[in-house]
Amino acid sequence: MKPSVLVTRAVFPDVIERLSQYFEVDDNQPDAVLDGAALKARLAGKAGVLANAADRIDADLIAGLPGLRAVCNMAVGYNNLDVPALTAAGIVATNTPDVLTETTADFGWALLMATARRVTESEHWLRAGKWERWAYDMFLGMDLYGSTLGILGMGRIGQALARRAAGFGMTVLYHNRSQLPAGTESALNARYVSKDELLAQSDHLILVLPYGPASHHAIGAAELARMKPTATLINLARGGIVDDGALAQALRERRIFGAGLDVFEGEPAVHPDLLTVPNVVLTPHIASASEKTRRAMANLAADNLIAALDAGPRAGQPPCVVNPEVMARRR
Repeated sequence: MKPSVLVTRAVFPDVIERLSQYFEVDDNQPDAVLDGAALKARLAGKAGVLANAADRIDADLIAGLPGLRAVCNMAVGYNNLDVPALTAAGIVATNTPDVLTETTADFGWALLMATARRVTESEHWLRAGKWERWAYDMFLGMDLYGSTLGILGMGRIGQALARRAAGFGMTVLYHNRSQLPAGTESALNARYVSKDELLAQSDHLILVLPYGPASHHAIGAAELARMKPTATLINLARGGIVDDGALAQALRERRIFGAGLDVFEGEPAVHPDLLTVPNVVLTPHIASASEKTRRAMANLAADNLIAALDAGPRAGQPPCVVNPEVMARRR
């Protein structure tokens, strides 16, 4: 009898078909909301789960699920997973890095340009029928070319953003938990600085650091006060890294020029104050949303699940394990 697995959200039908070759698949193609209780009920008797970044999988959820062996996130981030609890229970956790790097960096650039050049604000004004004539000071924005780009978090996506900055003749500064090797810095034309220096010198600051207790509200009122009044702030990372309420206040008071946000604390809810300020571009967590990339993410999550449950050509060797000690214990 095939093991049973759960796919928590709607996904490409061909991915369900792939999984069905190895498992009895309990899918959720209607995309019904599975809260904690409903998710736990659906996980009963399951050997694995292909999860979404919005699914909170913690010690309480996995308690009483002795058959669960693999939790495979369709996301590069995994702050929704209680990795220590999964590890203690002998459950392998996986993610989907690399496949979304370039697409996310592309979108970061789109969000940056839209914010700096007031694309959303001016479109709303145009659609409201307010455009009657040209004016020299109509929707003046901030230049990217020749400006200083700050990157907070210099992993795969941060480095992809830095590579794109070369075409705009930008000075690239970054802050990270650890400094990159000199050769990598040279190739990216990027210079390591302290967080305070990054905040003070950046004309445009992009956040691409992982979320966790140490990065919660890494950008709050104090950090916003250190930024230039002409600066823009872009959050591609995770909600909770920015204090959205403090940001809305800084935007309203024009203490920074503008912001572009793809992620929000408590999403899909958005802080109501952000909805009332004009100088912010808001998108619904779509930085990786090209068809090619989302398919790659779904298939990599499926690869992880198949291999983690000892099936397929890579049986016992999932490509992207977050807690490899669990796999080591199984051997």
